[in-house]
Amino acid sequence: MRGDGPVSDAPLAAYAADDRRSRGRRYAEPPPQYRGEFQRDRDRIIHSNAFRRLAYKTQVFVNHEGDLYRTRVTHSIEVAQIARTIARALALNETLTEAISLAHDLGHTPFGHAGQDALNACMREHGGFEHNLQSLRTVDELEERYAGFPGLNLTFECREGILKHCSPARARELGDVGERFLQRHQPGLEAQLANLADEIAYNNHDVDDGIRAGLIGLEQLAEVPLVQRQLQEVRHLYPDLGGRRRVHETVRRMINALVVDVIQSSAERLRAAQPADIDAVRRQERPLVGMSEAMQSQHLQLKRFLQEHLYRHQRVLRMTIKAGRVVTELFGAFMQDIRLMPEEYYEAARRAEERAGASARARCVSDYVAGMTDRYAILEHARLFDPAERT
Repeated sequence: MRGDGPVSDAPLAAYAADDRRSRGRRYAEPPPQYRGEFQRDRDRIIHSNAFRRLAYKTQVFVNHEGDLYRTRVTHSIEVAQIARTIARALALNETLTEAISLAHDLGHTPFGHAGQDALNACMREHGGFEHNLQSLRTVDELEERYAGFPGLNLTFECREGILKHCSPARARELGDVGERFLQRHQPGLEAQLANLADEIAYNNHDVDDGIRAGLIGLEQLAEVPLVQRQLQEVRHLYPDLGGRRRVHETVRRMINALVVDVIQSSAERLRAAQPADIDAVRRQERPLVGMSEAMQSQHLQLKRFLQEHLYRHQRVLRMTIKAGRVVTELFGAFMQDIRLMPEEYYEAARRAEERAGASARARCVSDYVAGMTDRYAILEHARLFDPAERT
């Protein structure tokens, strides 16, 4: 029987996460009926408010710039699809892999990395802001759906996967889930896999969105070896293919090449390491899920290309500056007067300040701003700063 539910279709490897041997939840609950613990995690994530808000949060292009660009929710679904394919091939726990993939961006700000950078600057004197830590805070504390506990009360294994990186100082505050950063241990293979699938998804799909927006071209991208090889094959097999179909055919082949490489490279590492169980995986000096050196080099070349030609494009930078200003001014206004926030956030900030001071108040303000969608942040900014806008 597989560890992710009562009905199985393939055995788990000995080193895979198995919910029958999970480290459990922060708050004890009766076991679920007709589904496994990791399936319960995934279901809670899908039903959360934070997951629904991802539909209106930016990947690269702001939500109102076009209907077909990636959002955080479509990105998360694509990460889950890639990760599940690799998980099945390596006999890892698909359901846990999917749950981590769907939850990894729950704490992301509006306006993508521009929003995160701006909010981090605002929070510099109050502990900073990092979206992985915010994702964990969201599932541990901020979601309000259950009578018996705050947050979603996810399993340790899912929470471990959500938290990709963490400073030692913050790790000491996080208890069990921060322990591996102090001991320099690895997370489980499912967590390693979800992290890598995130990179594969956003790089390749940013190529697709960048071409759709007219900011980069497929011929221009051909200078990148990973793109060049797949584009040449598409041209050879389909010489008359053009337009969007040529782009999609090239991108899907790029993703497939990366996925196949990860499966083969990871299988080789696992055969060499021969971990007896998930605890042996955690004691490894380096992750066991990864690309070959050659593919990693090509992948980094693609990332550098996108950094230079897409993320620093004049149109993207212009929106980045606007987005940073919106987030910064919203944070400043709410810090100056917390009564401007909805009552539940105002009360939380007031109680936090009484209990722990200005930094606790700032953290509540950042929770509110980080939870905004792109369009809500734009509307809220207009309501606060445009005298002609109705309140």
